[in-house]
Amino acid sequence: VASTMVQDKRVTFKRRAAYHTKGNKIQVLRTPGGRYTIKYRTKRVSPPRCGDCGILLNGIKAFRPKPDMKNAKKRQLTVSRAYGGAICANCVQIRIKRAFLIEEQKIVKALLQTRKSG
Repeated sequence: VASTMVQDKRVTFKRRAAYHTKGNKIQVLRTPGGRYTIKYRTKRVSPPRCGDCGILLNGIKAFRPKPDMKNAKKRQLTVSRAYGGAICANCVQIRIKRAFLIEEQKIVKALLQTRKSG
């Protein structure tokens, strides 16, 4: 009976801490020469969210690593609207309505004040 030897698949970390942390994930690869080596996995990107309600922002690209954002095109980082890229359309609509109603309230209050005094 011929016995086959099993190749050792153990690998060591090449950089960073030697702990199994979220930022230290690896994938074991077999090279064409038969050696086993590792490839570091990047973290999943958390896409940009609305500053008010927290829902995902459509039309805005998520970046990892963060410095890639400074080289990105403007069209990837914003949408052509007030607060585009920071707040969702629904929240902008709510803000506009609220501002309008507050202004209306101020006008009514001033009107009542003049009627009361005059």
